[in-house]
Amino acid sequence: MDTQQSPAFPTLKEAAPVWWRIGLLSFGGPAAQIALMHREVVEQRHWISDARFLHALNFCMLLPGPEAQQLATYLGWLMHGVKGGLLAGLAFILPGVAVMLALTILYATLGDVPLVGALFFGLKCAVLVLVVEALIRVARRALKGGIAWGMALAAFVALFAFDVPFPAVVLVAALVGYALPQAFAGGGHGAAKAGPPALLDALIAADPGRIPAMTAAARRAGLVALALWVWPVAMLMGAGTFGDIAWFFSKMAVVTFGGAYAVLAYVAQEAVEFHGWLSAADMLAGLGLAETTPGPLILVLQFVGFLAAFRDGGILGGTLGALLTVWVTFTPCFAFIFLGAPFVETLHANPRLKGALAGVTAAVVGVIANLALWFSLRVIFAQVEKLAIGPMVLDVPDPLSLVPDAAALSALAAVCLFVLKLGVVRTLAVTAAAGFAARTLLG
Repeated sequence: MDTQQSPAFPTLKEAAPVWWRIGLLSFGGPAAQIALMHREVVEQRHWISDARFLHALNFCMLLPGPEAQQLATYLGWLMHGVKGGLLAGLAFILPGVAVMLALTILYATLGDVPLVGALFFGLKCAVLVLVVEALIRVARRALKGGIAWGMALAAFVALFAFDVPFPAVVLVAALVGYALPQAFAGGGHGAAKAGPPALLDALIAADPGRIPAMTAAARRAGLVALALWVWPVAMLMGAGTFGDIAWFFSKMAVVTFGGAYAVLAYVAQEAVEFHGWLSAADMLAGLGLAETTPGPLILVLQFVGFLAAFRDGGILGGTLGALLTVWVTFTPCFAFIFLGAPFVETLHANPRLKGALAGVTAAVVGVIANLALWFSLRVIFAQVEKLAIGPMVLDVPDPLSLVPDAAALSALAAVCLFVLKLGVVRTLAVTAAAGFAARTLLG
């Protein structure tokens, strides 16, 4: 007789190192970050099922703000309540905030830091492989039936070829899923997958009152987060640069649908041309730093906030400006999750609303594919141009601008991950070291 016991549900203390690990390794934008999170909490530890993971991701895709950070907060709340949500959400962003602040200070005082770019170059190449692996894995489990596959393909084409606004893609997917819930039945769930059951799902099945019991505390935390967001904005209104920072980035926090790139053009225009906080070259440098450090790409706003306050306040003023930017950018994210997640959890039993979120799940596969392709083209090629073909506008790389070391490092990462089975951490370490050597020792 098999006497092996199932692993116990992790305590908050036991889960903490995993959330910090995710935060420290969250390179490469939302597609890579979601892939890493899925690997850690679904694939490797079986804490959360595919169904619940994708259900949470669907909701986060509908919200303004960085979806990967909000997903971490949601999953942390599911596992350990408000404390778990705060831990997971903060662990996801604080490593990136610390690294970005240090690099921004170096940039503001010493100029660009090429050695840092060389160190992180290999990491970006490894991230491409992680994203492709996750895309295949999620598509295999999330897309069941022709309509789901068609939805994923349509979402990809709409975003990549026609530049359709991200909210419109998600809204159409939700409406189709709501109208045709039976077409998405069984999609995105891990019921057919062999292996241990998800620990959280088993816990909820054994205690159906668990989520309702967590709801009141989540709503209180959401209201507190709203107050903590609004309070400094109100207090600083009219207070010069800091007032402008608080108000401007609070507005950004509620319009960043579809990720950071959806609003970066607007931020650059306002920060450079209207406010005069930094130059266009500064903005590009900040984006480069944000792309090569852990955490959500929206941390580029922290760079902008620092330079906005650095001119008059020096390093101390810049640091306060950066931290204020982070505060008004991410505090509403916690409010959205704590106020919305308890309600969204009730949708598991509603066929039509469940179908709406399943429709979003299918579209999310196309969204991740678009993000992965966008990122891949810009890592492996130095020049990517827009090509208009009728109503379509395609990203087309210049074949002559191929970056040989980037292509080679991506291949190395694939070998490390798929052939040698080194795992995420060792694969990232190998490619980071190889990238640093390629960019410094070999020129």
